[in-house]
Amino acid sequence: MTETIIAFVDGSIYSRSVCEHAAWISARTGADIELVHVLGPREGAAKTDLSGSIKLGARTALMEELASLDEQRAKLMTRRGRAILDDARAVIEAAGITAVVPHLRHGDIAETVAEQDLAACMVLIGKRGETAEKPQRHLGQNLERIVRASHRPVFVASRAFRPIQRVLVAWDGGPSAMRAVDHIARSRLFAGLSLRLLTVGATTPEASRSLADAAAMLRAAGIEAETAILPGQPAAVLGKLEQEQGFDLLVMGAYGHSRIRTMIVGSTTSEMIRTCRAPVLLVR
Repeated sequence: MTETIIAFVDGSIYSRSVCEHAAWISARTGADIELVHVLGPREGAAKTDLSGSIKLGARTALMEELASLDEQRAKLMTRRGRAILDDARAVIEAAGITAVVPHLRHGDIAETVAEQDLAACMVLIGKRGETAEKPQRHLGQNLERIVRASHRPVFVASRAFRPIQRVLVAWDGGPSAMRAVDHIARSRLFAGLSLRLLTVGATTPEASRSLADAAAMLRAAGIEAETAILPGQPAAVLGKLEQEQGFDLLVMGAYGHSRIRTMIVGSTTSEMIRTCRAPVLLVR
């Protein structure tokens, strides 16, 4: 049975990166791609009741005009959504991937994720949406909600795509970290890539043993990974390592324990995703 990845696109500058990452993942795994654009609640939908200051005839005419404007706006937003999907599909097909199906959905994006991702192996979103104010300060407002709603790994695309060769995996021995390593071991996506397993914290016999067990799990799947334990705070250490050593992807559990209990969703991870130049794969 062919796997499917769901890529959410909007009008932001991150949509091209989402599409290019989706094409890269599809090329390595053979997964089909479902492109989804969600039409949320209409902007400026709130209406002011002017009935007290408008005579009956004028009020009726005004209400009819407002209803007509709402209808026109809804049609324009639908056309815009279809245009976004057409552009996204063109980017993916230009990368040589033809198994692409576009979907235009109405409603809340997090609810859409929860409804659709059970049939997928991965969800892709941009780090920031088109409503983000200042890219260096704000994450996409729906990022946390999507991660919480998704039953599948969530791939958070960076602003620009680059082929992924080196992968940094955050390991704390917790359940979500175990599921992240298990996902790596089972997925064709990571075959042939260079992996480094990293624990941030004190070097103890328990930490060393746990890290060795994770490496053994990957080795059993034919994936070799370097291991290391570094002192410090997780967000600072991982972010610095990612930037200084040029890792192309960071993989981590969506919920941690011990020193990285708030890895996601919380201030530590929000800060790290904000500063991390590479895409991030979150596994619950």
